Amino acid sequence: MSDEPIKIILGDTAISAIERRSQRGWLRRRKSQELPAFTHCENCGTKLTGHYCSQCGQAAIDYRRSFGHVILDVLNEFLNWDSKFFATIGLLVTRPWQLTNEFVQGKRVRHVHPLRLYLLASVAFFFAVNYGAKGLRFEPGKISDKNRADVAAAISEKRDEIQKELDQENLSPEQRRKAKAVLDSLTKPNPSPTTSTSPTVTVTPSASATVSPSESNRREYGAVGDRPFVVFDENEKSSTPFERWLEARAKEKMGEHGTKMGLFITTLFSNLPYMMLCCIPLFAFVLKVLYIRRRVFYIDHLIYALHIHSFFYTGVMLIVLITMGLNRAIPGTFAGWVIALLWITFVIQIFLSIRYVYRQGWFISTLKFFAGGFIYLLVLFLALAATFFITLAIPT
Repeated sequence: MSDEPIKIILGDTAISAIERRSQRGWLRRRKSQELPAFTHCENCGTKLTGHYCSQCGQAAIDYRRSFGHVILDVLNEFLNWDSKFFATIGLLVTRPWQLTNEFVQGKRVRHVHPLRLYLLASVAFFFAVNYGAKGLRFEPGKISDKNRADVAAAISEKRDEIQKELDQENLSPEQRRKAKAVLDSLTKPNPSPTTSTSPTVTVTPSASATVSPSESNRREYGAVGDRPFVVFDENEKSSTPFERWLEARAKEKMGEHGTKMGLFITTLFSNLPYMMLCCIPLFAFVLKVLYIRRRVFYIDHLIYALHIHSFFYTGVMLIVLITMGLNRAIPGTFAGWVIALLWITFVIQIFLSIRYVYRQGWFISTLKFFAGGFIYLLVLFLALAATFFITLAIPT
């Protein structure tokens, strides 16, 4: 009788172990049904010996999985947030020429693809540029006291008519209050603090002084701070159809007196990434012309162009971040010297990359560094002008 509880306990333990084993086997069978192990390529039917098909090259990946696994795979393929990505960034910042040389020599598996690296650096750089551009304020210019007084007098004469028009509109009490405040501010010109204290000086022209027609038609805009961004003179008519078209597009995009200049500048900045992407093959062509006797393939120049532009974007962002940190932590002469040293190092890195990638002497490398830089600046200027006109021509 004493052995019966032990048998019962052992029997329950054995039964539970068998049930757990059967459950694990069911889970394994279910998992194998959900994620089958590929033995043959789904595309061509060739027997698989690895992760990729030896016949057609298709990867043995089952996309019939949860949405979270698919998102992680996509992020991994695009970003490669692993040791390869960080090693590539570190080498790009410290020795960009070594990154190009290793990729050209065939050591590619340890580095991120140049085009992917450029796209990541470009997206981060121009996102920061557009974010900084939003903080800019482009105001059309201040109205002089005389013009403000004229506007106030004109509004005072038509105030009753304006008030009747506002009464006919279906406005809320808050909107009526704001409209009345605007009218009051416009009909009360700002008094100049210097008009009552400073003496007035009157200049009487002499009898011998003559004014030419060109000087009589000249428009005066006051001080530099009071001038508008853009002024379209109605007295001067455009002579060619292109000038008339350009003036019409400028009025539409920028406003009569530059009132839409901020929106135009923001749109122009948003088109800069496409401009720079088109300039990279042009930069590679400039390198091809400079090193035509080296018999280097154009694709090698293109790889270097992608790497050096990625270095430019990454370096500028790092220097700007360090500058912001230094100005907040230790502003003064020491921060200025550190920032200047960073920019000098930045330029030296670009020069050393040309020196060690193309393996020429110091004098020839220096000469081609300045010649290529000057030519590429001209290319960028023409590309920027083309982007300006395209931004102006695209309808809103």
